[in-house]
Amino acid sequence: MLQAGQPAPTFSLPDADMETFDLVSLHGRIAVLFFYPKDDTPGCTLQAIEFSDHEDEFTRHHCTVIGLSRDDCLTHAEFRDKHGLSVRLLADTEGEVCRLYGVWQSKEVDGVKKMGILRSTFIIDKKGILRHVHYGVNPRGHAAEVLEQVKQLDRKGSHADREKHGRHTELPGVGPGGQPD
Repeated sequence: MLQAGQPAPTFSLPDADMETFDLVSLHGRIAVLFFYPKDDTPGCTLQAIEFSDHEDEFTRHHCTVIGLSRDDCLTHAEFRDKHGLSVRLLADTEGEVCRLYGVWQSKEVDGVKKMGILRSTFIIDKKGILRHVHYGVNPRGHAAEVLEQVKQLDRKGSHADREKHGRHTELPGVGPGGQPD
């Protein structure tokens, strides 16, 4: 399983519109990758809708949200259109990216063991490093939790950028070094 601090495995996959998406294209932006078991099932629908509902806020924090499952492009398009989803959905039909991220695991359902996607979310910083790794998440409320982590990551990144470029923002009524005027 992946750990925070590791480089995010890169990949290219088709989306619901059969256009190729390459993770490297998000360099310079924060990325949220959420892996879910199957289109149009209750938990997966709830999760995708919640991420879509917060999309404007994610965008304000320089973040792109991507959903991945092993469903094909046509199933993704039907799922997106049926529920008015705005997040981009990628088709990992061969399960290669699921294996790279360690989410393709053995599960027991009704006493039967089978392989499936463990619902998981990865937050990747602007340099392509995994900053938060969540395996086995509960879909309800998860998008809001991830948004808070993205906000913190964006604030840290903005602060680091200002320091790197020598631009320090002074607060009104506060002088240099944080001392009151």
